Amino acid sequence: MNNKNRICLWYDGNAQEAAQFYAKTFPDSAVNAVYHAPSDYPSGKEGDVITVDFTVIGIPCIGLNGGPVFKHSEAFSFQIATEDQAETDRLWNAIIDNGGQASACGWCKDKWGLSWQISPRVLLEAVGSSDKAVAKRAFEAMMTMTKIDIAAIEAAVKG
Repeated sequence: MNNKNRICLWYDGNAQEAAQFYAKTFPDSAVNAVYHAPSDYPSGKEGDVITVDFTVIGIPCIGLNGGPVFKHSEAFSFQIATEDQAETDRLWNAIIDNGGQASACGWCKDKWGLSWQISPRVLLEAVGSSDKAVAKRAFEAMMTMTKIDIAAIEAAVKG
């Protein structure tokens, strides 16, 4: 644990399962350590997984098995910048096919309720363009999409 700051994500007993999924799905991701309760506690037993230290695309995280009290929301999401349609499809499909849910504009939720933005760089660059007409066309195209279609974004950019 060399980082002074890590993202702490609350899970209902399945932090290790989530961390393992992220580690196998995203590059530069890993499960670094699993910590077990040293004794019984009000909502669990000695030996239960309490926290999981993991990395998601280089971002240090801790998964806390805190119980059912708090749920993930869209107020927090990982935004993953993808390079091409193949990477966009692979990551999107991995999340959806593992019990996740599609949303709009490149957003989806994994089976644990954590939100992800699978955002091709081409989209991010177009929407952030200093050419307001390009940004508007790209934004309006994105607003009609669930998973981002890079060819459609590129066509919108060209007008």
